[in-house]
Amino acid sequence: MQFQKFAAGFAVAAIVVSAGVVQAQDAFTKKPAEVRAGTYTLDPEHSKITWFVNHLGFSTYAGQFAGATGTLTLDPKAPAASKLDVTVKADDVGTLNAALDKHLKSPDFLDTAKFPTATFKATRIVVKDGNEADIHGDLTLRGVTKPIVIEAEFNQAGVNPLDKKYSVGFDGEAKIRRSDFGIAYALPAVGDEVTLKIEAEFKAAS
Repeated sequence: MQFQKFAAGFAVAAIVVSAGVVQAQDAFTKKPAEVRAGTYTLDPEHSKITWFVNHLGFSTYAGQFAGATGTLTLDPKAPAASKLDVTVKADDVGTLNAALDKHLKSPDFLDTAKFPTATFKATRIVVKDGNEADIHGDLTLRGVTKPIVIEAEFNQAGVNPLDKKYSVGFDGEAKIRRSDFGIAYALPAVGDEVTLKIEAEFKAAS
């Protein structure tokens, strides 16, 4: 009898928990028009820029930048008027190879002692079909500013179940030529075109 009561109680608890999970999941939205308007702060712990470059024709080499900071201002009623500013610490470049990381920070590449940060500031946003948009903006890298386009895709928005903060997430991709920013070391053996893949999570400022 006691076991039956325990089993019944467990079943009720499971239903309540399951309902809570369903309710939390229902709170998420993948529709840009349903996102809360406001200012968001980039979450550096869950945002990364991964770069890819051709290495001597043998492989596509990859590395990352982590610890970026930035702000995003959104208005779902006027998405083209959104604002985005991001700063990346160039010294945070990482490849899991200490010798290569040191070389990438040298004047041959990023020259991080002289240019400690890279920045991106959106200048125009073109909303496309579905959850996609082209984010036009100015990238400043190694002291040189050039226009680039980030092809962005909205993932979802909602209250993060871990920290209880309203969050929005995006993927993005852009291609740049490193020579445009004064990085000509080992050209053309090491590729000029660099692909940037961006994962970004933003938290509501309030």
